[in-house]
Amino acid sequence: MSKAKHDISFWTKYKKFATTEILMYLIMVIGIAVGILILS
Repeated sequence: MSKAKHDISFWTKYKKFATTEILMYLIMVIGIAVGILILS
């Protein structure tokens, strides 16, 4: 029981972290694309 609860909290934490990582990555990619468009 205790282990399952730990796994749930771990996944919740990981999902939140993964979402933040994806958002940061998207912002970075968009920034690079905009930079290339401006420079070209």
